[in-house]
Amino acid sequence: MIPDRLKKGNTIGVIAPSNSIDEKDNEFIKKSSKLFEDLGFNIKLGNFVFSHTLGYGASSIEKAKDVNDMFSNPDIKAIFCVKGGANSNSIFDYLDYELIKNNPKILCGFSDSTSITNVITLKTGLVTFSGPTFKSLTSWETDYGFKEVVKRFIDKNLDLGVPEDTYETLSEGISVGKLIGGNLSLITQMVCGKYSLDFTDKILFIEELGLESDPTRISSCLYYMKQNNVFDKIKGLWIGNYEHPSGYSLEKVVFDTLGNSFDFPIIKSNNFGHIDKKTVIPIGTLAKIDTSLERKIVLLEDCVN
Repeated sequence: MIPDRLKKGNTIGVIAPSNSIDEKDNEFIKKSSKLFEDLGFNIKLGNFVFSHTLGYGASSIEKAKDVNDMFSNPDIKAIFCVKGGANSNSIFDYLDYELIKNNPKILCGFSDSTSITNVITLKTGLVTFSGPTFKSLTSWETDYGFKEVVKRFIDKNLDLGVPEDTYETLSEGISVGKLIGGNLSLITQMVCGKYSLDFTDKILFIEELGLESDPTRISSCLYYMKQNNVFDKIKGLWIGNYEHPSGYSLEKVVFDTLGNSFDFPIIKSNNFGHIDKKTVIPIGTLAKIDTSLERKIVLLEDCVN
């Protein structure tokens, strides 16, 4: 199930399922709003995006209500998570998945938003998107992310990134599967349990924030996934950005973990993750990895109507 594309005059909703908006965010929220308003769109903030009911943010019920309200509001055609944080998984039990399924809309975010984009795709079949948060459209140094949003959600373009982006083959092969993934730490939390993801025959894409996750933390996540058979199920692996002061790369830790015990292609690019170059990746859309090509991963089907 795919959402409708954005059209001039539509309203875009902004939610805060992770951390609430604070004073230092306001400059970027205004700038990001203007980017869309200049293209003829309207912006509506959720009722609880500034809430600090708990002293450290909005309550889970408040945050989930904003999500449900945005999906139920017929005027809202796309929803952006405003920023990252640490506990968007706290809203899982309070989301109305049947409501969301009956009102498919664009939902986009990255980092901690990985939790709700993947769980909504899991529970409803709706294609969601790993891409810029609303704040990051203007808080990074370039307009790469905003151009990718326009390309994907308005123009229906299926290209992942731009021609100048480089792709590296780490393990050769060809594979086809639906995309799943985002931030490695968050995906690891969804390997098992009530909201465990289905990795069977998927192409997994992962990235991580190096300032918060050192190589041993990455190793722990990857070994947890290995011990729970994730790498026995997937069809391919796409590694994104990870920058750590030690210089260790995400791909090194991947191979330290997997050794030779895998049977799928692995590619690497620096056009998604905690970086200004964030292409918009549809979760739940069929894609193909072909390491013989210059652009080594392509989308095989539309992700918006």
